[in-house]
Amino acid sequence: MGIFSSIKGAIFGDDDKPDAAAAASAAGAAAGAAAAKKAAAPAGRAAISEVDVVARIGNIPGSDKLNWQTSIVDLMKLVQIDPSYANRKELAGELGNNDYSGTAEDNIALHKAVMKGIADAGGIVPASMKD
Repeated sequence: MGIFSSIKGAIFGDDDKPDAAAAASAAGAAAGAAAAKKAAAPAGRAAISEVDVVARIGNIPGSDKLNWQTSIVDLMKLVQIDPSYANRKELAGELGNNDYSGTAEDNIALHKAVMKGIADAGGIVPASMKD
């Protein structure tokens, strides 16, 4: 599993570890036909709203002490990934940037690329975090 996949898993939740919303959805599936139809849908996560993306990251313990909204280092720390230069360079490569040098500008661009990737994966991310 790559670094981007680890970040995405921390935000959306790991597929093998259902989050509270997924558990509530599973419980609701037993309650009614509409819920049962939803449970029979192909596996995968539904797109989450902008508020949910920010709230999910914001609910991670310690998020109030880190600048995860703009800092790739702080975002990686928050999701318990070593934010070393080597890992950031690997993450940049996963996202198509093979010229990553670790400058402040590169880190800002990497954070935006991660947020764009989260949006491309089905999340709705505030424009300020991806543009």
